[in-house]
Amino acid sequence: MDNILDVTQQLIEYSATIAVLGVSISVMILLYRAIKGPTNPDRAVALDIIGINLMALAGIIAVLLVTTKFNDVILLIGILLFIGTVALAKFLEKGVIIERDMD
Repeated sequence: MDNILDVTQQLIEYSATIAVLGVSISVMILLYRAIKGPTNPDRAVALDIIGINLMALAGIIAVLLVTTKFNDVILLIGILLFIGTVALAKFLEKGVIIERDMD
């Protein structure tokens, strides 16, 4: 029984290492897109996906550390990403985030 648990632990560690490498490569490509993006919406999408990759990294770390303490961090990043994406989309569409009535 201990042999099966050891094999499973090694499989989880190898899988998590491969996942971290994949997410890291994705972040590097997205950083290039965020800096050199041809348009502002391309940059906005790249920044949004970088945030999603940060959520994935937090999830992978939570699996490696065998803890649920990172669930709050993942939810907080998701909420901030949503608010940031809405604000950025509104800014790109109208040029302002908060509209003020001058009546």
